[in-house]
Amino acid sequence: MSTLENRTVFMSGGSRGIGLAIAERLAGAGASIAFVAKTDAPHPSLPGTVHTAAARIEAAGGRALPIVGDIRDGDAVERAVAETVATFGGIDVCINNASAVDLSPMGELSLKRYDLMQAVNHRGTFVVTKACLPHLRRSDHAHVLSISPPLDVAPRWLAGNAAYTLSKYGMTMLTLGLAADEPTIAANCLWPRTAIQTAAVQNLLGGDATMARARTTEIVADAALEILRRAPRERTGRALIDDEVLIEAGATDLGRYHPHGAATALEPDFFIDEVPDEATLRAALA
Repeated sequence: MSTLENRTVFMSGGSRGIGLAIAERLAGAGASIAFVAKTDAPHPSLPGTVHTAAARIEAAGGRALPIVGDIRDGDAVERAVAETVATFGGIDVCINNASAVDLSPMGELSLKRYDLMQAVNHRGTFVVTKACLPHLRRSDHAHVLSISPPLDVAPRWLAGNAAYTLSKYGMTMLTLGLAADEPTIAANCLWPRTAIQTAAVQNLLGGDATMARARTTEIVADAALEILRRAPRERTGRALIDDEVLIEAGATDLGRYHPHGAATALEPDFFIDEVPDEATLRAALA
């Protein structure tokens, strides 16, 4: 039996992109998925709503509880957590996936956009995790997973987009801090090595050119499943990279996550210096 059979996942975001891919993969492993997202009606430029996402999660084999809400509202998150526990009986996994992105430098970034990123990204991680914490403490398979990067204060990650970097590093610091505070809960971060084929990349972060050099969302979903299916004591307090997780778990071909093929170079994601070829990466991890 999968270690996620009859487990409950509470996720922020999840109506599209990486979050939805993770939700579908965990649903296929037997989990019930509750997720809080804002998109109740179709968006003019972004695919998916909480309702279409719920249908896909159920088609993948899990139970879905879509909740329309805003993780900036602490009371709304508390109500969503209570509804999840009433529906599914508890919470075993908390995933901090929701994120706001604006790569403007300080001189061009509005206060409104600054506040949005901080409120959704690191404050949202705090709000969601804290609301789930009493229920995670009761679980014998408690995990927190934040979609946030390894910490690196190199100037290149501060120049031009310091506000976004602050918001994402805040997610990581809160998660690693939780690992130190809560010995029975595995708290880890997961980040893609490359750009990922999402609507955000298509619309905001490079368009078709970057999409051609990006991996599919499935690589992050498979890595998340590999992390979350394991006993909490096996790994905690780590900022993990998707392809390293999969190679260490025995994956034999990462090429399947790159539909444009090896002839097209992969684009490093933010906070990642380079994308080594698969043979070099395997040798480094051996």
